[in-house]
Amino acid sequence: MIPGLPIETLLIIHVAISLAGIVTGLVAMAALAAGRWLGSWQAAFLVTTALTSLTGFLFPFGGVTPAFLFGVVSMAALAIAAASWPVRRIRAAGIAYAVAATLALYLNLFVLIVQSFQKLPSLQPLAPTQSEPPFLIAQILLLVAALVIGTLAIRADRRPLTPAR
Repeated sequence: MIPGLPIETLLIIHVAISLAGIVTGLVAMAALAAGRWLGSWQAAFLVTTALTSLTGFLFPFGGVTPAFLFGVVSMAALAIAAASWPVRRIRAAGIAYAVAATLALYLNLFVLIVQSFQKLPSLQPLAPTQSEPPFLIAQILLLVAALVIGTLAIRADRRPLTPAR
């Protein structure tokens, strides 16, 4: 927690950064899956997603929570993506980038679904314990989408990426 910063303000900042990370991630990873490298979008995605985790660590917590673990895993994935970026033309580094970036986006979207079912009045009744079919279906569809995006990004890495014009 930042001294003097109300928790409500931190929450607004965290959510805004999270949504920016999701939007930039969707654009960046869709392009990567299509064989296009959008360097500015990739950079924005990595930075905003890292800031999502970092601002998440500022919330008061007692012990290790699932949110804390997601943040740690996301930061590890982002570290791998950042380390592999400069050498992504090397096949293994390109695969590492695609997998790590896809994982980071997946984690952001997973949390978005969780939070949506917890906080949105229209979704709460559909899955009050988050073990009901609508919640599980949403998470399964997300997992399938992430696997498809990741697979396409890895396959696109086999051919030269087209830079954005």
